[in-house]
Amino acid sequence: MSSEAHDIIDLIRTKRDHGTLTTSQIDWMIDAYTRGYVEDSQMAAMAMAILLNGMGRPEIRDLTLAMIASGETMNFDALGKTTVDKHSTGGVGDKITLPLMPLVASFGVAVPQLSGRGLGHTGGTLDKLESIPGWRASLTNEEMFAQLRDVGGVICAAGSGLAPADKKLYALRDITGTVEAIPLIASSIMSKKIAEGTQALVLDVKFGSGAFMQDIAKSRELAQTMVDLGNDAGVRTSALLTDMHRPLGLAIGNANEVRESIEVLAGGGPADVVELTIALAREMLTLAGIPDADVEGALASGQAMDTWRKVIRAQGGDPDAALPVARETHVVHAERSGVLLEQLALPFGIAAWRLGAGRARASDPVQHAAGIDLHAKAGDAVVAGQPLFTLSADEPSRFARALEALEGAYAIGDASEYVSRGPLVAERIS
Repeated sequence: MSSEAHDIIDLIRTKRDHGTLTTSQIDWMIDAYTRGYVEDSQMAAMAMAILLNGMGRPEIRDLTLAMIASGETMNFDALGKTTVDKHSTGGVGDKITLPLMPLVASFGVAVPQLSGRGLGHTGGTLDKLESIPGWRASLTNEEMFAQLRDVGGVICAAGSGLAPADKKLYALRDITGTVEAIPLIASSIMSKKIAEGTQALVLDVKFGSGAFMQDIAKSRELAQTMVDLGNDAGVRTSALLTDMHRPLGLAIGNANEVRESIEVLAGGGPADVVELTIALAREMLTLAGIPDADVEGALASGQAMDTWRKVIRAQGGDPDAALPVARETHVVHAERSGVLLEQLALPFGIAAWRLGAGRARASDPVQHAAGIDLHAKAGDAVVAGQPLFTLSADEPSRFARALEALEGAYAIGDASEYVSRGPLVAERIS
């Protein structure tokens, strides 16, 4: 960390005027902000300058390393296993971590999935798993190591000691309109992942209606920035650009997404969830030095399911317990026969959030049984009167606002009007 003192106002002016910050300046700024010497108002001005004027690759690397240096780092070398992690930029119905972690871990590599909670329309992995009675998200470092050694995989909350500068800056970006700044997104995600100490990392970077970055060109820029950061820091990193224009799978929520993940581990589940799980598992295992793993076989044989059950038990959960079911449901039926032309991810995500599946503030509770189950996907033929989707909530008063969010989000027409999307996995970036 730089001992040289700088003036934050000079640094803001430099960035405002399209200048480049030095390593010493960035180190000082992040340290001073973490300690409270640089104020939120000053960091907000800097975040806006970065949003408007960008940062070069060396600046983004320095920013990421400074955020890592603000806290503790982890090291899994003592495990004697290769560690590989996956990070998704989030979306609607994105439950891939749940089947993916046990699938990859079943091949003898260690998968430390430090995950987060949902905010807004994107669901959090920890919220989904907390639908399972007894399961706990918070583990000590000792418990995490023991579980990685004995079972091979863990999904848990990241400790508060990892990149505390990021936690502070993330909260500030959220209230100052600077969330979309690619240097800040990339350094936020990668500071935590590099501090976590994984040897290899696969990024699932989404684009489309339900994605954090809707534009594929922006998503590609973000993916390349993060891949460069990882590789510069000595973490073998690659990314898949994946389509989040439509919801992933048939379940959107918490408990119902766990149910769907278990179907995938049992050798079934929706085709798109299976496809993405397999694509990411192959990518992770290739980076971990097992390029010819029989991923499909591990799903079909129950090998991945066995690991799932061990992981859930290791964290206090009962893999056989009944998952919560909502008290009330509301079914929406097709008004005509034809083909389901569209099903936009973002409105469905917002509707599930309004049903109680998500939170508006970090402190809000989540209703684990709330959500949406789709009975048809875009491109499917439907007949008048058949169920299109079911809304679930504990309070029926929530249905009206959820249905408002879905106005114009789906349409039925003639087969000739249907426009298919491109492939689910659009590109690989390394």
